[in-house]
Amino acid sequence: MIQFNEVSKRYPNGHEALRNVSFNLGNGEMSFLTGHSGAGKSTLLKLICVMEKPTAGQVIIDSRNVGRASRRKIPFIRRNIGMIFQDHRLLFDRTVFDNVALPLIIAGYPHKEIGRRVRAALDKVGLLSKEKLYPIMLSGGEQQRVGIARAVVNKPPLLLADEPTGNLDPELSAEIMSLFESFNQVGVSVLIASHDLGLIARLPHRVMSLKDGQMIHDELQAGGQS
Repeated sequence: MIQFNEVSKRYPNGHEALRNVSFNLGNGEMSFLTGHSGAGKSTLLKLICVMEKPTAGQVIIDSRNVGRASRRKIPFIRRNIGMIFQDHRLLFDRTVFDNVALPLIIAGYPHKEIGRRVRAALDKVGLLSKEKLYPIMLSGGEQQRVGIARAVVNKPPLLLADEPTGNLDPELSAEIMSLFESFNQVGVSVLIASHDLGLIARLPHRVMSLKDGQMIHDELQAGGQS
Protein backbone atom coordinates (compact mmCIF):
# COMPACT_ATOMS: atom_id res chain seq x y z
CA MET A 1 0.00 0.00 0.00
CA ILE A 2 2.76 2.47 1.02
CA GLN A 3 6.43 2.12 0.11
CA PHE A 4 9.15 4.66 0.88
CA ASN A 5 12.49 4.04 -0.84
CA GLU A 6 15.34 6.20 0.53
CA VAL A 7 13.07 9.23 0.72
CA SER A 8 14.43 12.66 1.64
CA LYS A 9 12.66 16.01 1.79
CA ARG A 10 14.52 19.30 1.89
CA TYR A 11 12.56 22.55 1.99
CA PRO A 12 13.64 25.70 0.10
CA ASN A 13 14.95 27.25 3.35
CA GLY A 14 17.45 24.38 3.62
CA HIS A 15 15.65 22.45 6.37
CA GLU A 16 15.94 18.71 5.77
CA ALA A 17 12.71 17.31 7.18
CA LEU A 18 13.34 13.68 6.14
CA ARG A 19 16.60 11.86 5.40
CA ASN A 20 16.81 8.52 3.58
CA VAL A 21 13.57 7.12 5.05
CA SER A 22 12.55 3.63 3.89
CA PHE A 23 9.61 1.49 5.04
CA ASN A 24 6.64 -0.51 3.75
CA LEU A 25 3.06 -0.47 5.04
CA GLY A 26 1.13 -3.44 3.70
CA ASN A 27 -2.49 -3.66 2.62
CA GLY A 28 -4.72 -3.83 5.69
CA GLU A 29 -1.91 -2.94 8.12
CA MET A 30 -2.22 -0.46 11.00
CA SER A 31 0.83 1.39 12.27
CA PHE A 32 1.77 4.33 14.48
CA LEU A 33 4.35 6.97 13.59
CA THR A 34 5.99 8.64 16.59
CA GLY A 35 8.72 11.19 17.20
CA HIS A 36 9.37 14.56 18.81
CA SER A 37 7.87 17.78 17.43
CA GLY A 38 9.72 18.54 14.22
CA ALA A 39 10.91 14.95 13.73
CA GLY A 40 9.26 14.76 10.30
CA LYS A 41 5.94 13.02 11.01
CA SER A 42 3.72 15.59 9.32
CA THR A 43 6.07 15.88 6.35
CA LEU A 44 5.94 12.11 5.86
CA LEU A 45 2.13 12.16 5.82
CA LYS A 46 2.11 15.11 3.40
CA LEU A 47 4.31 13.13 1.01
CA ILE A 48 1.84 10.24 1.06
CA CYS A 49 -1.16 12.43 0.22
CA VAL A 50 0.90 14.45 -2.29
CA MET A 51 0.69 17.75 -0.41
CA GLU A 52 4.48 17.70 -0.79
CA LYS A 53 6.85 15.89 -3.14
CA PRO A 54 10.15 14.22 -2.17
CA THR A 55 13.49 15.84 -2.91
CA ALA A 56 15.00 12.39 -3.40
CA GLY A 57 13.82 8.78 -3.34
CA GLN A 58 10.49 7.21 -4.23
CA VAL A 59 7.08 7.40 -2.56
CA ILE A 60 4.98 4.52 -3.91
CA ILE A 61 1.25 4.41 -3.07
CA ASP A 62 -0.68 1.41 -4.35
CA SER A 63 2.05 0.70 -6.95
CA ARG A 64 2.09 4.32 -8.20
CA ASN A 65 5.08 6.64 -7.85
CA VAL A 66 3.19 9.65 -6.51
CA GLY A 67 6.30 11.82 -6.43
CA ARG A 68 6.09 11.94 -10.23
CA ALA A 69 2.34 12.48 -10.42
CA SER A 70 1.18 15.42 -12.52
CA ARG A 71 -0.95 18.11 -10.91
CA ARG A 72 -3.94 16.80 -12.87
CA LYS A 73 -3.57 13.29 -11.38
CA ILE A 74 -3.20 14.37 -7.73
CA PRO A 75 -6.96 14.71 -6.99
CA PHE A 76 -7.52 11.14 -8.22
CA ILE A 77 -4.74 9.84 -5.97
CA ARG A 78 -6.23 11.63 -2.97
CA ARG A 79 -9.65 10.04 -3.51
CA ASN A 80 -8.13 6.79 -2.26
CA ILE A 81 -6.77 8.41 0.91
CA GLY A 82 -8.76 9.58 3.93
CA MET A 83 -6.93 12.28 5.91
CA ILE A 84 -7.73 13.26 9.51
CA PHE A 85 -6.19 16.37 11.08
CA GLN A 86 -5.71 17.37 14.71
CA ASP A 87 -7.57 20.64 14.15
CA HIS A 88 -10.48 18.89 12.35
CA ARG A 89 -10.56 21.46 9.48
CA LEU A 90 -14.34 21.50 9.47
CA LEU A 91 -16.45 24.15 7.74
CA PHE A 92 -18.25 25.92 10.57
CA ASP A 93 -20.86 27.51 8.31
CA ARG A 94 -22.08 24.08 7.17
CA THR A 95 -23.92 21.35 9.04
CA VAL A 96 -22.36 18.08 10.15
CA PHE A 97 -24.09 16.36 7.21
CA ASP A 98 -22.74 18.87 4.69
CA ASN A 99 -19.20 18.62 6.09
CA VAL A 100 -19.18 14.86 5.70
CA ALA A 101 -20.81 15.03 2.26
CA LEU A 102 -18.18 17.38 0.82
CA PRO A 103 -15.79 14.72 -0.62
CA LEU A 104 -18.72 12.94 -2.30
CA ILE A 105 -20.05 16.18 -3.79
CA ILE A 106 -16.59 16.98 -5.20
CA ALA A 107 -16.37 13.46 -6.65
CA GLY A 108 -19.77 13.86 -8.34
CA TYR A 109 -21.80 11.21 -6.51
CA PRO A 110 -25.59 11.30 -7.07
CA HIS A 111 -27.70 12.95 -4.38
CA LYS A 112 -29.32 9.72 -3.14
CA GLU A 113 -25.97 7.94 -2.83
CA ILE A 114 -24.51 10.90 -0.94
CA GLY A 115 -27.31 10.71 1.64
CA ARG A 116 -26.87 6.97 2.10
CA ARG A 117 -23.09 7.13 2.49
CA VAL A 118 -23.05 10.18 4.77
CA ARG A 119 -25.56 8.65 7.17
CA ALA A 120 -23.69 5.34 7.18
CA ALA A 121 -20.43 7.16 8.04
CA LEU A 122 -22.09 9.23 10.78
CA ASP A 123 -23.68 6.10 12.21
CA LYS A 124 -20.25 4.44 12.31
CA VAL A 125 -18.83 7.26 14.44
CA GLY A 126 -21.94 7.56 16.62
CA LEU A 127 -23.18 10.93 15.36
CA LEU A 128 -26.17 10.05 13.18
CA SER A 129 -28.50 11.99 15.48
CA LYS A 130 -26.44 15.18 15.04
CA GLU A 131 -26.36 15.47 11.25
CA LYS A 132 -28.31 18.76 11.25
CA LEU A 133 -26.15 20.48 13.87
CA TYR A 134 -23.27 22.83 13.15
CA PRO A 135 -19.72 21.94 14.29
CA ILE A 136 -19.66 24.81 16.82
CA MET A 137 -22.47 23.01 18.69
CA LEU A 138 -20.33 19.87 19.18
CA SER A 139 -17.64 18.95 21.68
CA GLY A 140 -14.01 18.59 20.58
CA GLY A 141 -14.31 14.82 20.52
CA GLU A 142 -17.47 15.00 18.43
CA GLN A 143 -15.81 17.40 15.99
CA GLN A 144 -12.97 14.92 15.59
CA ARG A 145 -15.51 12.18 14.87
CA VAL A 146 -17.04 14.35 12.14
CA GLY A 147 -13.57 14.67 10.65
CA ILE A 148 -13.18 10.89 10.72
CA ALA A 149 -16.61 10.37 9.11
CA ARG A 150 -15.63 12.79 6.33
CA ALA A 151 -12.36 10.91 5.79
CA VAL A 152 -14.05 7.50 5.45
CA VAL A 153 -17.27 8.46 3.67
CA ASN A 154 -15.96 7.47 0.22
CA LYS A 155 -14.51 4.22 1.63
CA PRO A 156 -10.81 4.87 0.91
CA PRO A 157 -8.41 1.91 1.26
CA LEU A 158 -5.94 4.10 3.20
CA LEU A 159 -6.48 6.32 6.26
CA LEU A 160 -3.89 8.84 7.47
CA ALA A 161 -4.22 10.71 10.76
CA ASP A 162 -1.98 13.53 12.02
CA GLU A 163 -2.16 13.75 15.84
CA PRO A 164 -5.90 12.87 15.86
CA THR A 165 -6.07 12.72 19.68
CA GLY A 166 -3.77 15.66 20.42
CA ASN A 167 -6.52 17.84 21.90
CA LEU A 168 -8.57 15.11 23.59
CA ASP A 169 -8.60 13.67 27.09
CA PRO A 170 -7.41 10.06 27.63
CA GLU A 171 -10.89 8.50 27.56
CA LEU A 172 -11.86 10.22 24.31
CA SER A 173 -8.44 9.43 22.83
CA ALA A 174 -8.98 5.73 23.51
CA GLU A 175 -12.42 5.90 21.85
CA ILE A 176 -10.95 7.54 18.73
CA MET A 177 -8.22 4.89 18.51
CA SER A 178 -10.88 2.17 18.80
CA LEU A 179 -12.62 3.74 15.81
CA PHE A 180 -9.43 3.51 13.77
CA GLU A 181 -9.01 -0.12 14.81
CA SER A 182 -12.57 -0.88 13.69
CA PHE A 183 -11.80 0.50 10.21
CA ASN A 184 -8.57 -1.49 10.12
CA GLN A 185 -10.45 -4.67 11.03
CA VAL A 186 -12.43 -4.41 7.77
CA GLY A 187 -9.27 -4.14 5.69
CA VAL A 188 -8.44 -0.42 5.66
CA SER A 189 -4.72 0.44 5.92
CA VAL A 190 -4.17 2.96 8.75
CA LEU A 191 -1.15 5.16 9.54
CA ILE A 192 -1.41 7.43 12.59
CA ALA A 193 1.14 10.06 13.59
CA SER A 194 0.93 10.51 17.36
CA HIS A 195 2.99 11.59 20.36
CA ASP A 196 0.63 9.82 22.81
CA LEU A 197 3.14 7.10 23.73
CA GLY A 198 1.14 5.90 26.73
CA LEU A 199 -1.90 5.14 24.61
CA ILE A 200 0.15 3.61 21.78
CA ALA A 201 1.94 1.30 24.23
CA ARG A 202 -1.38 -0.33 25.14
CA LEU A 203 -2.24 -1.19 21.53
CA PRO A 204 -0.83 -4.21 19.66
CA HIS A 205 0.31 -2.48 16.49
CA ARG A 206 3.54 -1.68 14.69
CA VAL A 207 5.36 1.47 15.81
CA MET A 208 7.76 3.48 13.65
CA SER A 209 9.76 6.31 15.20
CA LEU A 210 11.41 9.32 13.57
CA LYS A 211 14.19 11.43 15.05
CA ASP A 212 15.58 14.46 13.23
CA GLY A 213 14.09 13.20 9.98
CA GLN A 214 15.49 9.67 10.16
CA MET A 215 13.72 6.39 10.92
CA ILE A 216 15.30 5.09 14.14
CA HIS A 217 12.80 2.41 15.20
CA ASP A 218 10.36 0.11 13.41
CA GLU A 219 8.85 -2.91 15.10
CA LEU A 220 5.64 -4.59 16.12
CA GLN A 221 4.58 -3.94 19.71
CA ALA A 222 4.93 -6.80 22.18
CA GLY A 223 1.83 -8.94 22.03
CA GLY A 224 0.87 -7.53 18.64
CA GLN A 225 -0.08 -9.43 15.55
CA SER A 226 1.34 -8.80 12.10
